[in-house]
Amino acid sequence: MDIHKLISHRRSVRSWADRPVDRGTITRILETARFAPSAKNKQEWHVVVVRDAAARRRLGEECARQSFVGEAPAVLVVCGDTSMGVMRCGQPRMPVDVAIFIDHITLVAAAEGLGTCWIGSFDAEIAGEIVGVPEGWVVAQLLPLGYPASDDVDAAKPKQRKSLEEIVSWETWKNPGLG
Repeated sequence: MDIHKLISHRRSVRSWADRPVDRGTITRILETARFAPSAKNKQEWHVVVVRDAAARRRLGEECARQSFVGEAPAVLVVCGDTSMGVMRCGQPRMPVDVAIFIDHITLVAAAEGLGTCWIGSFDAEIAGEIVGVPEGWVVAQLLPLGYPASDDVDAAKPKQRKSLEEIVSWETWKNPGLG
């Protein structure tokens, strides 16, 4: 699929087909995503792939009434190194770099016919305990991964996005709607 079409058609998935995702497919996704850019090429991310049903269920319980997380055939627990510091522009490196890495995962997964959904509503400390995250690292996001159920309503909805005019200025900032 053309990258432009892939990006505009990718959806957050919240219901899953009863079909496992094999290790080879997950490895291929992560192998490709690891080429994501990062500040100073530090690549301060680590992924724990959780396919065990009981562990997935426990992770799902930490996600504020989002049971679909634990129902996915795999949950990627994406962690970041907290010692990486701040970029010269003042932004912390780890959250930015991990977000880029996760975005690459979501796009490669979509190209493989899989669905994902960024999850930020969870207890990071408990999630870290479930998968054994060491000191100096933090669970940044959970990413359920699986084949979308055919009745996934969100996948059928058209994406609602602001117009380009509302989010882009040329040369200097212009207040949207003010010309």
